[in-house]
Parts: sequence; C-alpha cells; structure tokens
Amino acid sequence: MTAAIPDTTDVSTAAAGPLRSLAQLLSGPSGLGTHSLRLAAAAVTEAVPEAVPDEPPAVERPSSPRIEGLYCPPAVRDDRALADEVNDRLVEWAEKEVDLYPDTSLRDGLLAFDAGRSVVLCHPDAPSIDHLMAAARLLIAENAVDDYFCEAEYGGTADRRGAALAVAQSAIDPAHNTPRYEADWRAGLDAHPALRSMRSAMDHFYTLSTPAQAHRFRHDIVNLYLGYGAEGDCISQRRTPPVWEYLVQRQFNSFRPCLTLTDSVGGYELPAHLFAEPAVQRAVALSSNAATICNDLYSLRKEQASERFHYSLPTVIAAEEDCSIHEAFQKAIEVHNEIVHLFEEQAAVLSATNPLVARFVTGLHNWVTGNHEWHAGNVGTRYATSP
Repeated sequence: MTAAIPDTTDVSTAAAGPLRSLAQLLSGPSGLGTHSLRLAAAAVTEAVPEAVPDEPPAVERPSSPRIEGLYCPPAVRDDRALADEVNDRLVEWAEKEVDLYPDTSLRDGLLAFDAGRSVVLCHPDAPSIDHLMAAARLLIAENAVDDYFCEAEYGGTADRRGAALAVAQSAIDPAHNTPRYEADWRAGLDAHPALRSMRSAMDHFYTLSTPAQAHRFRHDIVNLYLGYGAEGDCISQRRTPPVWEYLVQRQFNSFRPCLTLTDSVGGYELPAHLFAEPAVQRAVALSSNAATICNDLYSLRKEQASERFHYSLPTVIAAEEDCSIHEAFQKAIEVHNEIVHLFEEQAAVLSATNPLVARFVTGLHNWVTGNHEWHAGNVGTRYATSP
C-alpha cells in the first residue's frame, strides 16, 4: 500500500471530511501551528510605483469578453502598477543583460506580451518583486526558446527542433566535459539570445530556490521540450493526432514549468518527497492541462489566421468526430471544464492532508485562475473568444 501524505493538520480539520469546499481550500490550513501558513498574499517588500497593500486588491473584472461557458473562478489579484514595474524591469533585463531581441523593434512585442501582468495574476502570494521577476524572466526565456527554435518567423524548423532543444536544455542543466569542450559549449550559449536568456533566468532563479526546486524546474523543462518535439513531428508530417494522443502531448507541451514554480515564487518549499506523491502529481497535471487547454481555446482564431499547419484540442476533436470547428470548440470547452472540476476535487482532498500541500495546491489554483484572467484580458489584441 502506498504511504499516505503525512497528516500535520489539526485533528478536527482532518476529520471534517475529504472534500472541503474550494473557499476553505483557498483560505488555507487551520489548526494549531498553521497560522504562519495562511494563504493571504504577502505584501511586496521592495518599493514599487505605488504602495502595495497587505491584502491584494479586489480584482475588477475587465470589460473584455470571455469565452461563454468556460468555467474558471476569478483571479485573486490584478495590480496594473505592479505589473508595469515588472514589465519595465523585464525590458531592462532583456535589453541590457541578455540582448534577447537584437532587433530593438521587438521591444514593443515584449511589452505587448505583458508578462508582468501574467505573473502578478498567477502569483498573488509572492513576498517580493524579486520573486515575481524570477517567474517573469523564466516565462520570457521559455517563450524565447519556443520562438527561436520552434517558430518559422525566427528561423525555427521542425526537422532541427530536437537538436536545438537539447542545447537549450544545457543552458539550465550544464554540460560537464573537458575544459576545451566546456569552453566551446559556453561560447555556443553566449552566441544565441534564447540560450543567454535561459541561462540568465536560471541563474537568477537559483538565488531564490533550493537545489531540489531548481532540479524540479529542469525536469519540467525537459518534459516541455519533449512536447515541443512531438509537436514538431506532427507539423513536419502534417498529421493531426487523435484526441487521446493530443492530450498526452499537451500534458508535456504545457504551462507546467510555470505552475510548479508556485512555491519558489511564494517564498517557501514543498519538499521533494511531498511533490513526488502521486496525488500531488495528479493535481499538478490536471491544473497544467486546464491552463494549457484554456490557451488552446483563446488562441484558436489567431492560429487559424496563420497560414501554417497547426492543431489544437478543437481541431483534433473536429477531425476525429467529423464535426464543425464550432461544435468542436464547444466540446473542447466541456473537456476544459471537466478537467478544472477534477483538479478542484483533487486539490480539496489534498488540502486536508498537510498544510504545505494545501498551500502548494492553492498556488496551482491561483495560477489557473490568473492564467485565464490574463488570456481574457488580451482578447481583441492577441486572443479571441470563438473560432
């Protein structure tokens, strides 16, 4: 029998039943000794353009349209001033430290992506702006790898994707060879903006993470690249996979590396033995899948407008069930909603087992809701609500 996650909560809490309400989950653990683990967002400790209150401001629902029928609770925090400060620092890092986009005209694209708002929405418990910057740098660096090695616009090709991604992995998982070849490797990293950005972002992350958290991130990134490779195969063959295979691919080619940073960015650590528990891994997978399918839905019209071969959950459903893209879009919404509900059930069960696990799965939930808010906020500029 698999050992259960250790129970360190108050007996009365554990006895209340395995399925607590989501409101209870988000309020954090209760009982003796857990006061310091409450999940109210901490104040940002470094000066920002405006004072950051002890509690995150209530989210004002933007006027941008949302996908009708798509289930997702509201985000915890949306702070425009803080997001702008993160964006400004990102631009400074991208331009002065890693020369991420040598063409300075791409600066506007970096700002339009609005990574600052993304991390502010997804990490409401970050104790300082440095923690938010760690998440933002990694997010931008991961997107740079995708752009440069997977997107034709920047020279990426499906038939060379695997080799390029292996080198990209070495930017965060260093090569250990003889001095001569290590010097060649370092020169290779220095010569490419995406590789420079991943190495720099990881170096900054090391200052806030434990060795176990850094190792977790490296593992999640190599899985992400495995998903990129699967996508590359389908693109080069112009093959639309069946729905089940697509969902397998998408579990690797997902936002998972961003979600599993939640404890590092939150200023604490979920120990490796708890992170590895099958029940926790299921929560991680479900939340990552939900966030990624949300992206499939909001980005469908943008992908359709491009002239390249692409596939997503709606398109693979349409192909498999021989239905219109509009029908497939509705079916994909149902898949998304079911996954979110499965995640919430799993998170509620886990929240009753251990206060650190409760804190971690709440962070996953914050990422799912913040991710949806970010996508909805970009409707009309980057995304759409229908095919």
